[in-house]
Formats: sequence, structure tokens, C-alpha cells
Amino acid sequence: MNQAVKKELMMGNEAIARGLIENGCRIATAYPGTPASEILSSIAAYQKRFDIDMHTQWAVNEKVALEIAYAGCQTGLRTAVAMKQVGLNVASDPLMSAAYMGTAGGFVVISADDPGPHSSQTEQDSRMMAMMAKIPVLDPDSPHQAREMVGMAYTLSEAFKTPVMLRPTTRVCHSRQDVRPGEISPLTGKPDFKKDPSRWAATPKFRYQLHLELEEKLSRMAEYPATAPVLHNPQAKGRRAVVASGVAAAYTAEALNDLGLGDRLPFYQVLQPFPLHTAFIRRLLTDYDDVLIVEETTGVIEMQLADRSRIQGKLSGVVPRVGELLPEKIMSLLADFTGLEIDLPALTQAPGRRPTLCAGCPHRASFFAIKKAAPRGIYTSDIGCYTLGLNLKAVDTVLCMGAAISQAAGFYHAYRYEEKRPDIVATIGDSTFFHAGVPALVDAVNQNVRFVLVILDNRTTAMTGSQPTPATGKSATGQTLVKVDMETLVKGCGVKFLEVGDPYDTNGFIATVKAAVAFSRSEGPAVVIARHPCIIDLARQGKATDPIEVMVTGDCDGCGFCLQHFECPALIAVDDGQRTAVDPLACNGCGVCLDICPKGAIIKKA
Repeated sequence: MNQAVKKELMMGNEAIARGLIENGCRIATAYPGTPASEILSSIAAYQKRFDIDMHTQWAVNEKVALEIAYAGCQTGLRTAVAMKQVGLNVASDPLMSAAYMGTAGGFVVISADDPGPHSSQTEQDSRMMAMMAKIPVLDPDSPHQAREMVGMAYTLSEAFKTPVMLRPTTRVCHSRQDVRPGEISPLTGKPDFKKDPSRWAATPKFRYQLHLELEEKLSRMAEYPATAPVLHNPQAKGRRAVVASGVAAAYTAEALNDLGLGDRLPFYQVLQPFPLHTAFIRRLLTDYDDVLIVEETTGVIEMQLADRSRIQGKLSGVVPRVGELLPEKIMSLLADFTGLEIDLPALTQAPGRRPTLCAGCPHRASFFAIKKAAPRGIYTSDIGCYTLGLNLKAVDTVLCMGAAISQAAGFYHAYRYEEKRPDIVATIGDSTFFHAGVPALVDAVNQNVRFVLVILDNRTTAMTGSQPTPATGKSATGQTLVKVDMETLVKGCGVKFLEVGDPYDTNGFIATVKAAVAFSRSEGPAVVIARHPCIIDLARQGKATDPIEVMVTGDCDGCGFCLQHFECPALIAVDDGQRTAVDPLACNGCGVCLDICPKGAIIKKA
């Protein structure tokens, strides 16, 4: 399996996947979430390409994914789990416990952060979670270094018998760089689980001892030479220094070169932000009078320095605490730190277009029906493409995965003793329902919460790249799996009202949702499954249906109902808003708009 060593242009996530394959990962699990989604799909592609005997799995959620991968490392195998930073919240319970119990084989937890944020509820810093869990974290600055750090992480994990976090950020995950692939060696070693209940099933008494051992490990990891900070310009002298980690380190290196400061300002790159090396801490506080620390998103390095009087960073207020540290900002920070006067061009934000659901998206039709069936309702929703129901005024709350159901219950309990109780309609995607909706639905049934749950079942995990769901019956590598029947699962939760409808059947689906609303007012929870495949996913599979050609007649009086309440990108205002027209380049021919216009001005072309 010796491969050619010429460089390949790789996305950061692909480079991480390549590093896992090259370093003998035997079990890789994940739940999709931007910016981490491509890691597992790239592993699956390498698995098929090189015919590797390993297990690759899209798990139902991040907690399950981590638990599967962790059990694999307990047998002595090298394993990995990947997720985004808010997914790490879901997996935090087993992560905290795994840190105490330690590992047998190498175990890498990849948590991709999203400073900005670009596609997340928060821009939280996973390094803080590593600190809380008391596990080491590595912070790559590029796709090339991310691949290299996978091997470093496995070595560190096996040296100290601990999970190790690899924390790429969006700019690492989704940037591309020439990367020289390494050799993919045949997998060696057999799973060998050595029973040790005092460790693997430790009760609180034993956990105390494990905690003592964990603290001792951290002290030794803070002296581990392989992950020590790197001084990139040893020729630089002076009593000022700059310290950076992650992608901010790559930006800092470029800025120092552009500003001509490379020979004047010692520059350290921190590879392992936690635990910060003790010798490095001593060196900073002994050799330098002023230190600028550049890191995203929280001052993790900074807070580990006992004497911060000479430190300029996030905690001191010099470095912004919110948002990305873009190259221009880092250049400005370096100039201010050294007293260098520079002129930076003003950054202008290009005008953008409000994000909206795709033309022909079945979710749009579902939201239209919900508004018709419960026009004065409270609409709780969840994480997915359908969050864009905000534009249609059919989404009032979005908290986290699975919260649509729990928040619907909360609103019901808040209003239950009021004479006029509003209708409550929750929307959740199929993948999100499997991820975190089932326990919330069980609780709602148990409490007899009177609300409607609309499960927006587009047969895929659309927002993150069309990964399979438990109902798809396909693995990450395309193998056939057992399908989980959603209707059976919903009924198993104890739901008495369950209907399945196609939102493309506008009038029929409105009637279904109305019936569900009526049931929920007096009887209890009602569930409607809005089932229609994602049009983008259908197109990828070459299964797109024959389009219905539509047109707007002269009966259109420019009332704007279709634009305001349906907001399909293919419907546009023309003649200074006096009428509506169909954009043939945007229209995908779903035909749903035929039932939208109150004047009947949208018709099928003859």
C-alpha cells in the first residue's frame, strides 16, 4: 500500500482524515456539523479507495459517536471521533469521564471550532472544554500541520493513556493547501480488552484515585518535549515577544514578515495550548518584559500565566474577545505592540443577500401550511436548513439540537392555565429528531403537552452535506444498513395522533396540520411527518422529477402575498413591484406556488 509522495491539494478536513488513515485509525465516528463534516466523509472515501479494514460511522449524535470510539480505544485500537464545537457539548458527559479512566489505545477527539461564528449557535472555544476535562489539546495552524498533528496526538495519547483533543478551526478545516501524503501502512494489532472494573467501571471511591492520576499526567504532559512551543525565529532578540496558536499563528508569521519584524520580535507558536508547558511559562516571565498573545477565541494560553502584568491579550482587553482574528487585525495588533505606524486599507463588507430556503425546498411548503393552520401560534424550531423558516415568520425560537420539542413543552406549561392558550407548533428535521428529539418527545407525551410536532423529513442531513440518517439505511461508505422506521419510533414514544403527508400537496397538507392542531388543543401531543426528499439531494442522485413549468398571468395585482408569505427565490417582483414574475433560471419546477396565490394568478404553462 505504499503510495506516491507527490503533494496533493487538500482541504483541511481531508488532510485530517488522511492523517488518521496514515496513523492506523481503526474506528472513526462522527456526527455531521460544519466545519467538521468533511472529516468522516473523507475517511470513508480513503477507506473505500485503499480497501482498509476499519469501521467508519455517522452516529445518531455526538455523545453516541464518542462512546463508540472510546470503547474501541479501550481494546487497545487507535480510534477517533469528530464533531463541531457545539457537538462537543453533547458529548461532554462521556468525555469528562473518559479523561479520568484514560485510554488503552490512542484516542483522538476532533472538535472543530467556528470563530466568527460562520455557521454555529456560538463561537465557543473547545480548548476551554479540554481544560475542564483535563485533557491535552493541540491547535493546528494549517491543513498541513493538522495532518501532522494527528500522528502527534496518537503518540501523546498512548504515551500518557489519555484522550487527546485536536482543535482545528473553520479557516483550517475549509482552507486548501498542498499536502504531501504519507505512507498508508497495513493495520496491525488485534483488539484486546483487558477487564479492570476498578478503572473501566470505577465507582466514586476509585474516581478519586483516577483524578489524582490524571493531575499527575497533566504535570508530565506540561513537560512533554514533542508538543513544546516552537520559536520560529531564534535570531530575533529583545525583551518583547509574541505568542500565537492555531490559524492565528499562521497569520502572525505572515504579518511579521510583511512588517519586517521577523528579526526584531521573537515569535513562539504554541502547539499544545493546554496544558501549557511549564518551562515555557517560566521563560516568558523571565526573558520578556512585554508579551503579546494572539489566539482564538478565548485567552486559554493567557489565563495559564500566573503573572499577567506584562501580558497583552484577550484578558487585558488588547486583543478582541469576540469574532475572528483576521490577518488585517493581527497586523494592526503587531504594529500597535511595537509602535510601528502603518496604513491599513479600510475593510468594507460586501452587500449580501439574505439566506433563504432553496427554490422548491419542501420545508417552505411545510411552513406555509403551518402558518395557515395555526396563524397566531408560537413556533419553536431547531438546528438545520429549516431555521430559515425565520424569513417566513414561522420560526420564533431556535436554541440547540432537539430544543424545539422541549421549548414547545415549556411554552405550553407557561400558558396552560390561561383562558386563551396559543397553539404551539414545533418543527424539527429528521436527522435532528433522531439526534436529540426522541427523549424530548417521550417527555412531552408523559406530560401530555398539547402541541403539534412537525418532523420535516427530507430523507437526509441536508444542511451539512446530505449525510445519511438512521432512516436512510446507508452507511458512511454506502453499505446497506437496517433502516429505522420513523413512524414506528414516534408511535413507540406513545403518540396517539400521527399523520404523514407530502408538503408538495399544499391543500392536503394544510388540512393535515389543521387536524393535528385541533387534536392538540384538547387531547395532547400530535405529530405530523412532512415527508418529501431534499431537492438538492435528489439532483445529486440523478433522481430529480420532471419540472412543472409555471407562469404569472395578468391577474397578478402586485399584492406581494407570494413574496412575503412564501418567499421562493424563483418568484421575483418586477415593474417596480407592480407584479410578480417567475425567474426561469431559479425555478426548479416543484409547482407548489400554483396553490399559493390568493388571486389564482400563478398557473401551469399550457
